[in-house]
Amino acid sequence: MFDALYREKDIDVIVPRHEQGLVHGADGYARSTGKTGVCLVTSGPGATNLVTGIATANYDSVPLVCFTGQVFTHLMGKDAFQEVDIVDIVKSVCKYAVTVRRREELGEMIKRAFHIAGTGRPGVVLVDLPKDIQQAYGSGLYPEKIVLRGYRPVVKPDREQLDRAWETLRHARRPVFLVGGGVHIAGAGREMTELARRTGAPVVTTIMGKGAVPTTDGLYVGNLGIHGSYAANSAVSKCDVLFAIGTRFNDRITGKINEFLENATLIHIDIDPASISRNIFADIPIVADAREALQALLEMAEPLPVADWVEKISRWKRAYPLKMDAEGLTPQKVIEAVNELFKEAVIITDVGQNQLWATQFLKLDENRQMLTSGGMGTMGYGFPAAIGAKIGNPGKAVLVITGDGGMQMNIQELATAVCYELPVIICVFNNGYLGNVRQWQEMFYDRRYGGTCMRYRRGCRENCSGPGESCPEYTPDFVALAKSYGAMGIRVSRVGEIKDALLQAEQNKKGPVLIEFLIEREANVMPIVPPGNALREMLLECRGRKA
Repeated sequence: MFDALYREKDIDVIVPRHEQGLVHGADGYARSTGKTGVCLVTSGPGATNLVTGIATANYDSVPLVCFTGQVFTHLMGKDAFQEVDIVDIVKSVCKYAVTVRRREELGEMIKRAFHIAGTGRPGVVLVDLPKDIQQAYGSGLYPEKIVLRGYRPVVKPDREQLDRAWETLRHARRPVFLVGGGVHIAGAGREMTELARRTGAPVVTTIMGKGAVPTTDGLYVGNLGIHGSYAANSAVSKCDVLFAIGTRFNDRITGKINEFLENATLIHIDIDPASISRNIFADIPIVADAREALQALLEMAEPLPVADWVEKISRWKRAYPLKMDAEGLTPQKVIEAVNELFKEAVIITDVGQNQLWATQFLKLDENRQMLTSGGMGTMGYGFPAAIGAKIGNPGKAVLVITGDGGMQMNIQELATAVCYELPVIICVFNNGYLGNVRQWQEMFYDRRYGGTCMRYRRGCRENCSGPGESCPEYTPDFVALAKSYGAMGIRVSRVGEIKDALLQAEQNKKGPVLIEFLIEREANVMPIVPPGNALREMLLECRGRKA
């Protein structure tokens, strides 16, 4: 296959340094462009190294087609060199997986793969290609259309259910729109924004839905969930109708599940019928594409009598704003500089505290897009996904916000970014910890910092409960490491250096720039809903000290 691609002029083959970097890159390309991402790997470890990325993309409904090499068909099942049953391995974490066993089926199988990946609730399809199938001559026919029996995703909403939903919303006094990632996937941000403005109802988002309605809009309240804003969590806790579009209601947004929406009616729109009433019972379920449903609702929409409710939520926002009170260099100040300097950008986060700060403080609209690993929470996702996003968006600024732990999980892709001259700006928040887990250890485990300190040496004192003057130097030196790859490296330790570093990085058009921000080592993400608590039981400050 690579020999055929060598002669192909219309397909650009990108060779990352690890298969996990490859699949996250294809994911970032797909999320940022709306197109289907494609990746190709060899058999055995090449295929198994895709599994984490396949699960990451599939959980977040990202359309990918992954081609894996396979041994000759007559050797399958005989423990041949680099043979694994990758189809069986990935079945539980992808939308569809198949081994092509007959050359005459190849064109139809590939067409089927792209059709399934990009329709209904998008997802990942894996096509396993034995070596003899790759080598065999045969028809080049690629069907224009394909009809799959039993696979007909519902796109149009049921009109009767939609009428019920509108009537319920029209009589609500404390309604809230809850916007999930499905609104982004459907390309329905404008429709959602128009519906909110036409009705006057407030909007809360999941992390994956943030940006579907501009965060500067007066009706936007904030993110819902365990690190959601006080106003957003309170609004959902006290609403009488929750109108949810494109969300699965996982435990990260519901808190204590049997106390979520105790006294409210739930209207739930989702293209995946399995997502409706799986975690939270929907009083009015609507299976449909988000854009189709929102367009139909706009035909009915009219102003709702909710001015007092909106003003009450606004008072909560003013009384309990999201902010970091710490002096010196904070993630909030870095992200606010990004907001100011990059008006049109794709911003990718890794996973951990860096992700949560980004989802709290980034301002998003149709010109500034955020990508993140939601369902799987995959550390190491951010940087390779940014590479894919830059390939798909060569004219836009692409930044990744990552932590020192997550950056090291796929740092080898610096070579990919350098070799393909991809000017990605990498913002590393370095606190010397796996910060999200360390925060839980501080707040809920009496500061028993086990396995989270990235400066740890075997000679360190036992039972460490916090940083001190005797802590060893951090490994690696990110700036020196970036330079060793041929990238630019910048270290920032003071607030006054933030903008200059970002501007210097933005001016470098020939390759990646890594900026290491030395943040306070025990900075926390607040507020937080402690494990097992309801959303209304938020902690606004860290126990024993300011957040």
